[in-house]
Amino acid sequence: MIRFYDFAPLDGITKAVYRRVWARCFGGADRCFIPYFSPTKEHLLTNRERVELLPENNPDMVLVPQVMTNRAPELLWAAETVRELGYRELNLNAGCPSGTVTAKGKGAGLLARPETLDALLDGACGKLCLPLSVKARVGFSDPEEFPRLLEIFNRYPLQSLILHARVRKDKYSGPLCYDAFACALRESRNPVSYNGDLRTTGEVSAFAERFPGAERVMIGRGAVADPALFRKLKGGPPATREELRRFTAALFDAYTRFYDGQTGLAARRMREVWFYLIHLFDNARRLNKDMRRFRTATEYRAIEDAIFTELPLRTDSNGDLI
Repeated sequence: MIRFYDFAPLDGITKAVYRRVWARCFGGADRCFIPYFSPTKEHLLTNRERVELLPENNPDMVLVPQVMTNRAPELLWAAETVRELGYRELNLNAGCPSGTVTAKGKGAGLLARPETLDALLDGACGKLCLPLSVKARVGFSDPEEFPRLLEIFNRYPLQSLILHARVRKDKYSGPLCYDAFACALRESRNPVSYNGDLRTTGEVSAFAERFPGAERVMIGRGAVADPALFRKLKGGPPATREELRRFTAALFDAYTRFYDGQTGLAARRMREVWFYLIHLFDNARRLNKDMRRFRTATEYRAIEDAIFTELPLRTDSNGDLI
């Protein structure tokens, strides 16, 4: 039975501005994970990273910062840094499939180097000042790698092991490796959470029936496509057209303030949100194309108004298109 719902980190979207507006308008997630920051040997936060982590920028939410590193000293420093800011958990990113990330042996690149993953956890666990969770994939090239990876994870006390049920090369659209997740449910010594293609209430229900022992799931793209998804999963109503209008208007205004009045930059950030949100509307092909091509904030507002005025609103997003 699913008891806990986490909002996955989507780099470029679920950052502080988005999180604040979403939490005020919809909310419903038990925890929100902050997109990763990457410590350097100098052990300094960039201004951008500090904006994301400062508690005053993240009110009224239970948040978990995510770190990307392959070195124990940087992981220990990151833990101490976020603990001083008041956080109670740190999450290690071992799942990002970006080629520039994996080439450095970070993100999902850790899974291609089990000895590095083992050394990282061995050098940090036991010295960390707060609990560590890990978000990983079930392998780098092949799910057959997972038993070896699980053997490593089982050596260390983790707050949870969050598994995106794909290998690195499949990124976010390849086949889901349910067998590897089933193996984790049976054999993991740490609590296990599932991530991957849970985009509608129906898909979450089907997953819960397939894995009755699963208690926690993490949802990312589905929750951006349907901002009321977590609310619905807890028995609440779907988003109304009026709620969505207020949400996107508040988000555009918040981005405009963040960019010191530059509405063009705010509109471009809204384009990224609408890449997913458009799938909560039917007959959206033409306006979706327009949304991807606009050049000015004025054009953006006109397209958004047309979406809300002309298109039928769905109860659930069209998960097949996300």
